[in-house]
Amino acid sequence: MPKGNNQKLKLYYLSRIMQERTDDEHALTLVEIQRELEAYDVTADRKSLYDDMEALRVLGIDIIGERRGREYFYRVGKKQFDIAELKLLVDAIQSSKFITERKSGELIKKLTSLASDYEAQQMKRQVVVQGRIKTMNESIYYIVDDIHNAISNNKRISFEYMQWNLQKEMEPKRDTRYDVSPWALTWDDENYYLIAYDAEAEKIKHYRVDKIRNIKIMEAKREGRELFRDFDMAAYGRRSFGMFGGEPVKVRLRFKNELVGVILDRFGKEIFISRIKQEGWSETTVEVALSDQFFGWVFALGTGVEIVGPEEVVKRFKKELQAINKLYK
Repeated sequence: MPKGNNQKLKLYYLSRIMQERTDDEHALTLVEIQRELEAYDVTADRKSLYDDMEALRVLGIDIIGERRGREYFYRVGKKQFDIAELKLLVDAIQSSKFITERKSGELIKKLTSLASDYEAQQMKRQVVVQGRIKTMNESIYYIVDDIHNAISNNKRISFEYMQWNLQKEMEPKRDTRYDVSPWALTWDDENYYLIAYDAEAEKIKHYRVDKIRNIKIMEAKREGRELFRDFDMAAYGRRSFGMFGGEPVKVRLRFKNELVGVILDRFGKEIFISRIKQEGWSETTVEVALSDQFFGWVFALGTGVEIVGPEEVVKRFKKELQAINKLYK
């Protein structure tokens, strides 16, 4: 049998064929594999293919041979990601507001290359995200990388922080650059946030990463280490509604028992819930960042949740309700 022009790449093309053309539901016979290799101008006899399949196994590719009647069928079994994992990643990318449309397409294309051709077709489906506003900051990936580098190298960063104006344009929020010590990145409410220490304000702050521009890694070492030594990122996220800041306050809430799932989703399963004399109601005490967003969350639950204390928080909520009521008179 005359050899093809790409014989040196035979093992590479064979691994590609097996990973792209086979999966748990699809397999190839040796004759079909030979035909696939010929498309790459590679020839192979049956004996050499047996040796090549064993070489792929040594390289870590899970080649499985199964006898069906008088014929043997070959396929790739366990892969780096199974189809359910890849679908989950595709759904997360498509529905993410943080990832731009163009980058979403690029990432999904890379993910589909990890699946067989048949599995890739299943991944080309649209998640229902009508009206989803995607970020327009294409440089966000490099910004995230710079932040990670600054954290790894214990360096402060400076940047411009942007905001929208009425002309629907992004403009700097202030004339001077922000100078902070980055300590963590977190995902909340479909946005990526930088958690950092602001030495001038002497407090922990957070910033939307997609609104950061012109980031610079500074030579100065980070500050605020003592505040982050015992920092609980999960607790910080739970008490910050939509990542809007506010003074941390312990608030006592009374709620209808059927809303216990809502309460646990918001504050976690670690909170203590106590039964009260009022039939069908319970109470809990949670720490929240006191903000209009917290009051909005309570308001959205209607008569199912009541702020019981402290008194100054109850009074502030009443004032907010009165102010809203005046708007609609």
